[in-house]
Amino acid sequence: QVQLVESGGGLVQPGGSLRLSCAASGIIFSIYRMGWYRQAPGKQRELVATITKFDSTNYAEFVKGRFIISRDNAKNTVYLQMNSLKPEDTAVYYCKADNVRYYWGQGTQVTVSS
Repeated sequence: QVQLVESGGGLVQPGGSLRLSCAASGIIFSIYRMGWYRQAPGKQRELVATITKFDSTNYAEFVKGRFIISRDNAKNTVYLQMNSLKPEDTAVYYCKADNVRYYWGQGTQVTVSS
């Protein structure tokens, strides 16, 4: 059974930082492209960042220079370091594992507000 479990979300003030984690089980983690997506209320889910099995990264324009995606294959975990957070970053953040098949986590809420 495949499970992706996100953690690390919460309430943070503008300009603050959070680190999201996504722990995977039931897959050969090292061969999957991993990604973070987000969905704000009333909006479609959108790509935030991805990292391939070769550690090649890709970022949405609106997070470049602020967010960093990384992975630890020994821990079957992908991370999203989020810095200089803005109110518009408020959303549910989802982890995705992508190979021949793909899997989603349940999401973690990030709220940026003063």
